[in-house]
Amino acid sequence: MNWDRIEGHWKQLKGKVREEWGELTDDDFDVINGRKDQLAGRIQERYGIAREEAEEQVDSWLRQASDKWFQ
Repeated sequence: MNWDRIEGHWKQLKGKVREEWGELTDDDFDVINGRKDQLAGRIQERYGIAREEAEEQVDSWLRQASDKWFQ
């Protein structure tokens, strides 16, 4: 799974992102709008973790992403 696919289906995948990072708000999702760097930044802010850790969480989530999410 690549990030371009996530970005292109952002509206459909918000629920999956919310399952992983439940502290993100609707406003956060509007700002993120499918952009990986924005997602990592918002995770960093909401969870009080280092930027590198937030990016690793996003990368790990991406590795687990499934084509079945798009059905």
